[in-house]
Amino acid sequence: METTCTSETDAADQKRMKQQQQAMVEVEKKQMKVMVAIDESEGSFHALKWVLDHLFFLPSSSSAGEAAEAEPTQNHEQGMLILLHVQQPLVNYFVPAGPGIYAAPVMMESVKKAQEQNSAALLARASKLCKERQVKAEAMIVNGEPKEMICQAAEQIHPTLLVVGSRGLGMIKRAFLGSVSDYCAHHVECPILIVKPPK
Repeated sequence: METTCTSETDAADQKRMKQQQQAMVEVEKKQMKVMVAIDESEGSFHALKWVLDHLFFLPSSSSAGEAAEAEPTQNHEQGMLILLHVQQPLVNYFVPAGPGIYAAPVMMESVKKAQEQNSAALLARASKLCKERQVKAEAMIVNGEPKEMICQAAEQIHPTLLVVGSRGLGMIKRAFLGSVSDYCAHHVECPILIVKPPK
């Protein structure tokens, strides 16, 4: 008789512990704030798709066709998704082979306008991916050096997770060009996920 009571109590305790764990996971999902760095590379869009597939997924009852037509809703189970794009600072001179040549203000204005259009197009593409998955995302554009601005934005926003794509640079290119993902991994305060490009 005692054995039956003990096993029923153990089963009830295990069930209660499992429910508490599930409740904790749900709370973490509700409070989750994910920031994804978006640039021109396919690596950054691969990282965004990874986030949508693994962290912001649709309920199993919805079909892909319904998802494309439905408006994105920010429900409390999804947390928050922030799309961050960094515009490179404009340099108003260049050095072909000799003394520096300054660009005319009209040319600088034209380059700035093209840069803004490019940023808007990138974020529109990223937002479309989010809308297809019924995930509401906030878009941010900041100006400056990408690796520094990503770290600065993460410091201000305090995301639960920062996600950056890797461009898959070799050792030599990484040494000369520097790697945004490497820099962020060493300087950002929050957890960071670096998503490698598909092979």
